[in-house]
Amino acid sequence: MDVYTTEEQQVEAIKKWWRDNGKAVVIGAVVGLGVLYGWRYYQAHVTESKEQASQQYVQALSGLDKGETAALENVVKSEDHEGYRALAAMRLAKKLVEQGELAQASEQLRQASAWVKDDAIHGLIATRLARIEAELGNYDTAVTELDSVKAPSWHAKVEEIRGDIMLLKGDKDAARSAYAASLAAAENPTVNMKLNNLSQ
Repeated sequence: MDVYTTEEQQVEAIKKWWRDNGKAVVIGAVVGLGVLYGWRYYQAHVTESKEQASQQYVQALSGLDKGETAALENVVKSEDHEGYRALAAMRLAKKLVEQGELAQASEQLRQASAWVKDDAIHGLIATRLARIEAELGNYDTAVTELDSVKAPSWHAKVEEIRGDIMLLKGDKDAARSAYAASLAAAENPTVNMKLNNLSQ
């Protein structure tokens, strides 16, 4: 590093450095501020979008309580926020089951399953879908849905539903085995009663 003896040499060195590097400093500052502003704008936009989707979902649910499904169907059809789309499809499926429209409920749950990335929520959707498919008489499809559940927390429930489906098919041995597997995963008095009823 050069040692400057006079004040004039120091000023001249600063001027030279500014000529050599000044543009880069200004450009760097402008780019940095632009990136910071852009990031904050993006974050604000994402937050606002999520809030709007949340509000739209809540309004659709309040309409559902009054028997109106159009708003909920619009949430399902929207292109934004797959999480809300999945929740809306699940609620719509519940309403369709209550109305006895099982095939349409099954379709809604299949859409919801495609949008969900969380294994626990996928387990919920798959077990509901399996019950509907079993009710429709599609036992093999129902079992396939149960096989798609990977979350260990769902093992007991999956095996209980598998037992119910096997019982509907008339396969008491497979039902007994599934109920036993459910009880091995978690103690449940209802499953215990189902297993005891098969023994009689």
